[in-house]
Amino acid sequence: MADPILLQAGIVGVQFGERVKVVQPTNIYGCTIGDDCFIGPFVEIQKSVSIGKRCRIQSHAFICELVTIGDDCFIGHGVMFINDLFSKGGPARGDTSLWRSTRIGSKVSIGSNATILPVEICDGVVIGAGAVVTKPITVPGVYAGNPARLIRAL
Repeated sequence: MADPILLQAGIVGVQFGERVKVVQPTNIYGCTIGDDCFIGPFVEIQKSVSIGKRCRIQSHAFICELVTIGDDCFIGHGVMFINDLFSKGGPARGDTSLWRSTRIGSKVSIGSNATILPVEICDGVVIGAGAVVTKPITVPGVYAGNPARLIRAL
């Protein structure tokens, strides 16, 4: 029986703004986090992610590469961002040219356990818990369901 290769989770190469609070354990690397943000425990934020000012990222969220989040956003517990659409019938397996980006505007709240595929979400949107966002959102409002649909305008 072989011994496993053990890798460390931690905080490496992060550009932090002022007054950022991080609750460990976390796995945050190669990203930018703006002023006055809060990052809860068991969060992973991958390289090249940009998070604006005054954002709150709750526990167990996963923010993959190619995600940009505006200012004053709330990312609920267990929210998953996806950058690989399995465009060739399976995972990209290291071919990052197949990945797609996600842009979240400012003043966006995303409820617990939502899944966000590579899309653009405009400012002033609320995504309900458990929603699956599969298409761009261009009108401020409350969205819920799978796939996420406009429930009411804001």
